[in-house]
Amino acid sequence: MNHTTNEENGAIIITFEGDVDLDSSPDCRKVLLESVAKNVPVLADLTGVTYIDSSGIASLVEALQSARKSGHEFALAGVSDAAMRVLSLARLDSVFAIHESREAGLKSLD
Repeated sequence: MNHTTNEENGAIIITFEGDVDLDSSPDCRKVLLESVAKNVPVLADLTGVTYIDSSGIASLVEALQSARKSGHEFALAGVSDAAMRVLSLARLDSVFAIHESREAGLKSLD
């Protein structure tokens, strides 16, 4: 898994690429929670995610819960087909705010 973090329009955008699995989920979790702790909206761009397992999903859920506790937004954007299948199976596709693209996600955070 690779990731990049950028700030845009007062929000943090984290772009993930590759596999988010048991090996990489601790890094994913750390990046997500550090970003959410900055108390600004966070958008996780999953366009380049080729595989995600339950540990990766757990990291996303933990970030969402943390953002909600602090009263800030956390959303997903450009969710790849592979990631969407797992979110749907776990019935989390209706829990997260999911946007078609990074641009759409940023507009929603305004």
